[in-house]
Amino acid sequence: MGIFIKEFDQKPGSSRQKKAAVINDLSGFGRCALTVAIPVISRLKVQCCPVPTAVLSNHTAYANYYFDDYTDHMEEYTDQWRELGLTFDGIGTGFLGSRRQFGIVKKFIEDFSGAGTVVMVDPIMGDNGKTYATYTEDMCQEMRGLVSLAHIVTPNVTESCILTGTPYHDGSWKTGELLAMARNLGAMGPEKVVITGVPSGTYIGNFCYEKGGKGGEGEETWTCPRIKRVGETRCGTGDIFSAIILADGVNGVALDKSVKKAAGFIRDCILESIKLEVPLTDGVCFEEILGRLKP
Repeated sequence: MGIFIKEFDQKPGSSRQKKAAVINDLSGFGRCALTVAIPVISRLKVQCCPVPTAVLSNHTAYANYYFDDYTDHMEEYTDQWRELGLTFDGIGTGFLGSRRQFGIVKKFIEDFSGAGTVVMVDPIMGDNGKTYATYTEDMCQEMRGLVSLAHIVTPNVTESCILTGTPYHDGSWKTGELLAMARNLGAMGPEKVVITGVPSGTYIGNFCYEKGGKGGEGEETWTCPRIKRVGETRCGTGDIFSAIILADGVNGVALDKSVKKAAGFIRDCILESIKLEVPLTDGVCFEEILGRLKP
C-alpha cells in the first residue's frame, strides 16, 4: 500500500519551530560570533538565521587577518527576507562595524519583529575599561539607541559604564554600583539586563536584573550568580553566553536559570580547552561538550 504525505500550503519560513536571526560578524577561524552562535542556538532547538556584518578569515586577536566590511550588502541581503515576509521569534545583535550598520539593524528589528519577538542586544563596544579602537563616540551614542529597542541586553562591565556614563574602576564592584547601572540600562528600554564578567576576587559573576521581576509589575529583582574563575580569558566566550541567553529567551527560560546555564557551560568549555591545550586565540572547544547543553 502506498504512503501519501500531504504537503501544507505555507509561506516561506513558517513552521512551528522557533527561529532567531543573529546579526554578527563571521570569522572563518577562531571560534566566535556567528560560528559559535549557529551551533549553540541550534543545539537549543531554535533555528539560527545569520545576518553577517563583516566576513573575516579569522578574528582580529590574531596577528594577521582578512576583513571584508559587509555594510554595503546587508540591505540587499535582508531585502530578500522582506520579500519572503519573514518574521522571527528572536533577534540578536552582536558586533557592528560601522555607524551606518546601526540604522540597518534598527530597521531590521522594526521590519522582522512579530508578536512576542525577543530582541537581545549584546553591545560589543569595549573591555577592560576602554572602548575598542573601531568605536567612535557617535557609535556609542547609536548603541544607546539600539539598546532602547531590546528586551534583553548583555553588556560587560566596561560596556555598562560606557552606556550609562559611569566611571570605570578596577577590582570588585559593589552590588549598589551594579544595581545603579542595571536600573539605568533598564530605563533605556530593556526589561532584562545581564552585566557580564563581574570580577569578585577568585570568582566571576553575572549581575541579573529584571524590571517587574517575579513579583509583578512595578517590582524588580536582581541576583549575581558567581562561579569559580578557571583558566584565562578566551575569545568567543561572550558570544556563546549571548547565544544561550537569546535561545533561552525565545524558549521562555527564566533569566536567572539561563545565566547559570550559560556560565556553567562556558566554565566547562574552558576546562575542556585547557585539557586539550587549545590556544587562547582559538577560543573554547565547545564542540567536545555541546551535547551537555540542554534546552
